[in-house]
Amino acid sequence: MPRRTPRFTLDRLRTPGRFPGFLKTASVCALIAGLLSPLSQVAAAAEVTAANDYCGGQCSDILPPGENGNATLAQILLNQAFGTQPEHAEDQLGPYANLAKGYPTLTNATINTFFNDASFGVASDQVASTLSPAGRSDVTIVRDKKTGVPHITGTTRYGTEFGAGYAAAQDRLWLMDVFRHVGRGQLTAFAGGDPSNQGLEQQFWRNAPYTEADLQAQIDNAVADNGTRGQQALADANAYLAGINAYIDASDSGRYFPGEYVLTGHKDSITNAGTIDHFKITDLVALASVIGALFGSGGGGEVNNAVSLLAAQEKYGVEQGTQVWEAFRERNDPEAVLTVHDGQSFPYATKPASPQGAALPDTGSVTSQPLIYDATGTGGDATATATSATATATALSSARRGMSNALVVSGQATASGHPIAVFGPQTGYFAPQLLMLQEIQGPGISARGASFAGLSMYVELGRGQDYAWSATTSGQDIIDTYAVELCQDDYHYLFHGTCTAMDVVEQKNAWKPTTADGTAAGSYTMRVYRTKYGPVEYRATVGGKKVAYTTLRSSFMHEADSIIGFQMLNDPDYVKSPQTFQSAVQHINYTFNWFYADSTHTAYYNSGDNPVRASGVDAEFPVWAQSAYEWKSWVPATNTAAYTPASAHPNSIDQDYYISWNNKQAKDYSTASWGDGSVHRGNLLEDRVRKLVAAGGVTRASLTKAMADAALADLRAEDVLPDLLKVINSSTVTDSTAAAAVTRLQTWLTAGGRRTETTAGSKTYADADAIRILDAWWPLLVKAEFEPGLGTGLYTAFTANLPIDEAPSAAHGPTGAHAGSSFQYGWWSYVDKDIRAVLGEPVQGALPQKYCGSGTVSSCRDILISTLKTAAGKTAAQVYPGDTLCAAGNQWCADSIVQRTLGGIKHGNISWQNRPTFQQVVEFTSHR
Repeated sequence: MPRRTPRFTLDRLRTPGRFPGFLKTASVCALIAGLLSPLSQVAAAAEVTAANDYCGGQCSDILPPGENGNATLAQILLNQAFGTQPEHAEDQLGPYANLAKGYPTLTNATINTFFNDASFGVASDQVASTLSPAGRSDVTIVRDKKTGVPHITGTTRYGTEFGAGYAAAQDRLWLMDVFRHVGRGQLTAFAGGDPSNQGLEQQFWRNAPYTEADLQAQIDNAVADNGTRGQQALADANAYLAGINAYIDASDSGRYFPGEYVLTGHKDSITNAGTIDHFKITDLVALASVIGALFGSGGGGEVNNAVSLLAAQEKYGVEQGTQVWEAFRERNDPEAVLTVHDGQSFPYATKPASPQGAALPDTGSVTSQPLIYDATGTGGDATATATSATATATALSSARRGMSNALVVSGQATASGHPIAVFGPQTGYFAPQLLMLQEIQGPGISARGASFAGLSMYVELGRGQDYAWSATTSGQDIIDTYAVELCQDDYHYLFHGTCTAMDVVEQKNAWKPTTADGTAAGSYTMRVYRTKYGPVEYRATVGGKKVAYTTLRSSFMHEADSIIGFQMLNDPDYVKSPQTFQSAVQHINYTFNWFYADSTHTAYYNSGDNPVRASGVDAEFPVWAQSAYEWKSWVPATNTAAYTPASAHPNSIDQDYYISWNNKQAKDYSTASWGDGSVHRGNLLEDRVRKLVAAGGVTRASLTKAMADAALADLRAEDVLPDLLKVINSSTVTDSTAAAAVTRLQTWLTAGGRRTETTAGSKTYADADAIRILDAWWPLLVKAEFEPGLGTGLYTAFTANLPIDEAPSAAHGPTGAHAGSSFQYGWWSYVDKDIRAVLGEPVQGALPQKYCGSGTVSSCRDILISTLKTAAGKTAAQVYPGDTLCAAGNQWCADSIVQRTLGGIKHGNISWQNRPTFQQVVEFTSHR
């Protein structure tokens, strides 16, 4: 059958890289020759002088695969036919990948073998080009030879932001267009009806179903509420949009626009017919809603929590069942690794002494609120139905993919006496990347770093003149579920005693096959019912009364508010100290952990609009939609409320060190997702950094090595396997199969328990058999350990709250398989606590009973050996069944990272690392 172009999908790997049969090599070459004839942009080299830079050449960063995320049709055809890469499309991928085997011998002098020099400016002999966008005299865009990163320098504020918008469109126009359509729930109509595209637009639009008026109102409110800075943000955004649109016009007339517009049917490659729509300011809010939902909106899951609580109470009775549920929930586990570890307490979302207003569903009554209506063709087939179900589960889960890590060490423990930070966000791997690098220098702006494409009027994660900052997802609960009592019919509800109609928001999408996506024609309508308490997500009965469960997020209708905080972070006249840094990030309403380092100080602050809940309300469960249980000072028309003060958020200045890998922030500070227990991937950083700090003399190289070593560690092997083997080896293992498996596991553990190649580029793991055995064993041992004691119903309910495993080869999170980020969610803490209890070791925050073998070492040992034998007998093809990229049984490939195609350029996969996508290594030598 004819071969075809890869579909441009956001959630599933499709990289076969084939074109239709009629595009034979000769015709491809002819087409390329014709397409190369339009004029490309012309730019001359020029010297650029660095701005005030206090890092002394000791700031570095990296963002794979490369800065250039735009490709013309000719470049796409060359890539697909011959593997040719556009300039700067993947020149950061190799250095990023090479750290996995190169870190053991890393020194300060060799850091920039694996990272970019992130100093301000470009040396004269390294200037590749200089452009005055749209002929403006108040801004230049200089690109360096090594990476092609834009260095934007403006003499006016408007010109500076115009240049930022122009550079963003140069590097990410197609991606920006894709994500504004995701945010508006219009992806399938724009890019094609592939099931992955259906799933993504459904997942995000369910949580942010905004009308055009809603989007505009958020801009108006953000500007009105923030005085001079609000007015400046609006002016910056308009200048930024003008720059984007100037590039659209220039690339359209010059015919060097992204080739994906041709392949998706928006432009004609011969006549140039068709349009690329200009961006407008509401597009920025739509983009922000996607990024916020992905990385900065902790909470939700209250209905799932209620279902598992009811299952526990059904098995054990109300009192004991509640105790069992609380033990597995681990709201404030005393053994959890903490970012603020100096003993400070920051109570938030804790269990109330006397819960009030709970609205738990009647058993078996919960159903999800449908999103899809009037489906036709491929919008309503079996695949589409399954896709929709998965999107719904992802959107409503509290297990949001946090990603991102940070290692920050005070100058008291470093060799130089200056703080050192190695930090960055794990945002998945895409081609082009969601983030883009840039340097912006202009009136009131001086920064270099990464920004989300389409929102890059400011650097969002990066460095200023004498300070650097970064973030990790925090996940504290800013989303609550309300049970609204229905009246009249299923689409009216009681609001403060009045029967009120639900608002209906719809998005109709239809698609047909294109060169890029051959999915057959289809259509559907996404329909959301909105109440004053947020969108309807479930239907149920409570005490026999029909209710709709809604979700209310504090950042709902406030997607634009955070722009003020980012504006402040870029302003050298605002951020001058750890205190002013904390003040800046307090203006960011999304749930993030923020980290700071300058030449003398370090700091941390947890951001987000944390609502003040009514007395007695338990944030873990749905509550009645009644005045007594609403957020304090809640105003439905604007969705504003009283929020906890800055002092109540976990925060710190100059702690000896900070680590974060989406772990618990501080004592008594509850997060919405499950799994903050004795074993968390944050321990992989904590153990290494604590050891470095205790020894003293920390350097940029040693801290980077700690991060890189943790990035290859198997959390289960490092923190749980030793106790499992202790039980098994409590007596001689006589079974030959089990004994051989134990030997392999012990050998791997002795070698460090890492998932690493034998040699760089071998594409074969050292200790491959041991890794295969543990991958196969973990789900078997968890089930055998806990299901008999919990019972199938409760065990299944708990697995809905917290997945059993998240190994590198698992398909998990918004980015799917091959996404790098691993070991965030799993039952490792439960296994750890239970096995230690069985061994008679002390356990703080123990589970309510001993589950493995009913608590005896001998019976537990029998279970472990039995499941280990089964696991050892599984072939690699059974453990790693293969996918569109990897053959069954290819262990290395199953783990490998793929730059998931969002456009026409594809890249090879790289060896697994569990590390930030964009990453900085910084050590400032002086301060203003």
